[in-house]
Amino acid sequence: MRRYELAAFLRSRRERISPEQVGLPRGRRRRTPGLRREEVAQLSAVGVTWYTWLEQARDIQVSPQVLGALAGALLLDPTERAHLFALAGRADPHPEAPDAAVTPALRAILDQLEPVPAAVQNARFDFLAHNRTFGHLFRDLDALPREDRNSLWLAFTDEAFRSAVTDLSELLPLLTGKLRAARAEHLADPAWKRLVQRLEEASPEFREIWARHDVVAPGGRTKLIRNAHVGLLRFEHTNLWLGPGGGPSLVTYVPLDEETRAGVERLLSLVAPSADSGGAGQWVNDRVLPPLHRAAHRAAAGGARPDGRHHQRPLPHPLP
Repeated sequence: MRRYELAAFLRSRRERISPEQVGLPRGRRRRTPGLRREEVAQLSAVGVTWYTWLEQARDIQVSPQVLGALAGALLLDPTERAHLFALAGRADPHPEAPDAAVTPALRAILDQLEPVPAAVQNARFDFLAHNRTFGHLFRDLDALPREDRNSLWLAFTDEAFRSAVTDLSELLPLLTGKLRAARAEHLADPAWKRLVQRLEEASPEFREIWARHDVVAPGGRTKLIRNAHVGLLRFEHTNLWLGPGGGPSLVTYVPLDEETRAGVERLLSLVAPSADSGGAGQWVNDRVLPPLHRAAHRAAAGGARPDGRHHQRPLPHPLP
C-alpha cells in the first residue's frame, strides 16, 4: 500500500508542473500533462528506468538524498516534502521550514521594529517581507517585480542598489560565497538552478566570482549604506534564524550611532502616515505615502480602488 501511495503521489505532483516552471522547453508533441518521467529523472539526476519503476510501485530502495532531489524537482512545499518522506518510510535529514509563508505575527514584528530596518529572507536570499524602513534603505523594493527582490540579483544588476552599497567589491564575493555554501543542500532544486542561471546570464561579474567555488559561512557584519534620501547610515547587520539552519531568517539593521538612528527615523517619516493627518496617509504600491506627496501622485495613480487604496503603479520619481 505504501509503494502504491508513493507512486500515485509522485505521478500527481509530476502532472501538475508545466515545463516552463522548471526552465524546460514545452516542445510540439507533448501529450503528457505536466512533466514527462524522463524530465523528472533529469531534474533529479536519477536514472529514467529507476524513476519509472518508482512510479510503477516496484519494490526498490530509495535513499533520503534521492527523495530530497525529487522533492526539489517536483517543487514540493514543506508539507508535501514531509508526506513524500513518510510514504517512502524514510526520515528527512533536512526538514524544510515553510520559508515562503510569512505569518501575520511575523509581519507585526517587522512593523514593531520600525524605525530599525528589518526583513524576512530565505536561504536563497529572496526578500519575502520587509518593513517600511527596509523597503527604502537601499532602493524602493516595492517598485520591483517579486522575482527581482533578491540580494544577489540586486547587488549584481541593480544600479540603485549598487550605488547605496559602500563596499561593493567586498560584498559581491561575500554574497556569492554564501549562496554557494547554502546551495549545497539544494542542488536539484529548480528554483536555485534558475537563480544561478539568471545571474550567470545577466552578470559577467557574477560568472567570474561564481567560478572560483569559494564558500562563506552565514553571519552578520557592520554595514555602511549610502541612502539616497538621508545620506550615510551605519548599521550592525544581524540574522536571526526562524527555523532550522538554512531556513528563513529575520534580517535586522541596528543603527550604530545617533546620526544613523536619526536618519532612519527621518526615512520612516517620508514613507509613514503624517501625525498631522491622524494617520490618514495615502497608499501607493501597498505602502503609505505622506500627505506631502499625495497630490503629485494622485493623477498618476489612476484613481482609487474599491477599498480606498490607489491602484498599484510605480512611483514616477524617488521620494525626496
